[in-house]
Amino acid sequence: MTATPPPAVEVRHVTRRFDGGGHTVYAVRDVSLTVAHGELLAIVGRSGSGKTTLLNLIAGLDRPDEGEVLLDGREITAASETELTALRRGHVGFVFQSFGLLPLLSAAENVALALRIAGASARDEAQRTRELLEMVGLTARAGHRPYELSGGEQQRVAVARALANRPRLLIADEPTGELDTVTGAQIFGLLQRAAAEGVTIVMATHDPLVIDYADRVVEMVDGRIVESGEVRSALRR
Repeated sequence: MTATPPPAVEVRHVTRRFDGGGHTVYAVRDVSLTVAHGELLAIVGRSGSGKTTLLNLIAGLDRPDEGEVLLDGREITAASETELTALRRGHVGFVFQSFGLLPLLSAAENVALALRIAGASARDEAQRTRELLEMVGLTARAGHRPYELSGGEQQRVAVARALANRPRLLIADEPTGELDTVTGAQIFGLLQRAAAEGVTIVMATHDPLVIDYADRVVEMVDGRIVESGEVRSALRR
């Protein structure tokens, strides 16, 4: 009998708190969450609800005060910084609202840099870069620098870069926050396609369009996951 593989992401009773002005602020409070392989999970909620902190904990960019985070069954809470850096480099891709592209590099060079850092050969680097730019519809813009690209084009380059090393998990924090509705739909479509090809995606967003693309949407309120399912009202606030 074949053993059932562990979830892509498992968060177990995680709490993250900060001291603020003589009192304790709970950014994340006793959160438990499981994400299946290839699932596109959207976390919605108001600013300050804890979405970004939870993403940082899942990605190993921050450590919980209580609880555990497991990626593919591996508990990462007590991992060393060296282990976490290696894990993020080979396992996790990131897409942020601010794009984060290097301004002096072209679209192709921004994507290729991720592959070069990972030690890809020149041939593999060139081939994978072409594949990714074609996937995001930017082959004709490969030689353009970020300031020559629209906001939507920059975010498509950021998605391509995040997928360059074939991560098993992609973390996206407000990836459509600076984009118009049409362009935001394009980005969600790209992420949905990546999930369909096996990438697990955990995304924080307040964009109501996510309802049409995510496999599952959960709401955070005051650092907690709300299991009411009333996410449409949260997105309209």
